[in-house]
Amino acid sequence: MNRSLKTFVTVLVTLLLGSALTAAPAAAKEPWRTHEGTIDGARYLVKVPKRWNGTLVLYSHGLYVKEWPPERIQLATRPETEAWLLDQGYALAASNYKGVFGYVIEEALIDQVALLDWFQANVGKPRRTITSGMSMGAVISLKLAEDNPGRFDGVLTQCGEYDANGTWNSALDMLFVLKTLLAPDADIDLVRPRDPEAAQAALSAIVAEAQKTDSGRARIALAGALGNIPGWVFAHQPEPSAPSDRLAQQAIWVTAAYVNGYGPAARAEIERRAGGNPSWNTGIDYRRMLDGSARRDLVRHAYRQAGGVELAADLDRLAAAPRISADPAAEAYLRRHAVAAGTTPSPVLTVHTTGDGGAVSDQTRWYADQVRRNGDPERLRRTYVERGGHCSFNAAEEIVLLRTLVSRVDSGRWPSTGPRPLNAAANGLGPDYRLVPELFSENFDEKPMAPAFVRFTPPEFPRPTT
Repeated sequence: MNRSLKTFVTVLVTLLLGSALTAAPAAAKEPWRTHEGTIDGARYLVKVPKRWNGTLVLYSHGLYVKEWPPERIQLATRPETEAWLLDQGYALAASNYKGVFGYVIEEALIDQVALLDWFQANVGKPRRTITSGMSMGAVISLKLAEDNPGRFDGVLTQCGEYDANGTWNSALDMLFVLKTLLAPDADIDLVRPRDPEAAQAALSAIVAEAQKTDSGRARIALAGALGNIPGWVFAHQPEPSAPSDRLAQQAIWVTAAYVNGYGPAARAEIERRAGGNPSWNTGIDYRRMLDGSARRDLVRHAYRQAGGVELAADLDRLAAAPRISADPAAEAYLRRHAVAAGTTPSPVLTVHTTGDGGAVSDQTRWYADQVRRNGDPERLRRTYVERGGHCSFNAAEEIVLLRTLVSRVDSGRWPSTGPRPLNAAANGLGPDYRLVPELFSENFDEKPMAPAFVRFTPPEFPRPTT
């Protein structure tokens, strides 16, 4: 596995390593009861404080891959959050889902409910049940609440893809642009790959070579703009201001996250689960998409720097290129399991970093539109953290959001979710809760960073399912 794929996979899953890097206290000192086992083949972990406050937080983890199996079952996004919740009397539970690895959303929706049933039968019925999740686990948390109304009192989603079908379409758009403009004659299957690993290697090599030229970098920028990919990768650095720096960081997202993370090898797995290709670009006007992109100025800058290529000519080539159609049954599968309806049977609180290019913040705007159509907008609050990276939150931010959601559940009214009160509350937790991972660093370094809630309006999601 090449380094860029390793890095992206770690972006998606090794936020989780924080829990593995912090050793659990010795059993004799644990002020909680631990339950471990399997339900229908899915491993689970439950911790119940001896002075349980009656609240259960059911946590849904993000994507795991076989190259980095989880060392233990994760109960919160940050290990400091897990410790704080247990100290405050919250019970915690999580399943690793059957199959553990890959896009196991269908399994997760079954296994998490089975674990909740087990908890109620063996521990007790909670006074309130919160479902929380990060990345892939965010849409799992939403779907759990939507599919099981009355069983969950609140939902916290972190860095989520609420329209995962739309994300696969957006990924197809980007790869279609790269193949059409960089290697139109290459025998590379973007969907229904005959040899996924060979197609992945060929596409990765073509894009890596393109990075060496101004024209290649301009076309990578065009692909990124069609996905509204931001030019901010590094959590420990401020947002770049110079166009050249923004383009360089956007290119990291495009190549690491979409060429490798959503390329032919990953496509083969989702197609196996869905029974075919769920993605399409039939009827898509890429010129119109670029006109509506929040990153179009970056593209124009990149093409001006390139000199030898014309943006208008490249858009004409895209318009003339043969399109890709979806298999209807496969699209229906992904829509059923991985697209939130926005029905809000219980209050929902979302959080996203503003520089997330792995799960773009546009998804929160799309989800809010779903709620306006199908749910109750008063049950939704959206928050943002001004930081690069995917899921690069500190424990103070996660804890304050959980407290905010519980307050809404108890009182029926939202406390203030503006940046000032959230930052003040997070700062009040002290310096022990401020570590943020740098997911695109060699050793995934962590450093303390102040809470950074901010007012933010995300762009429109370019490829919504509905």
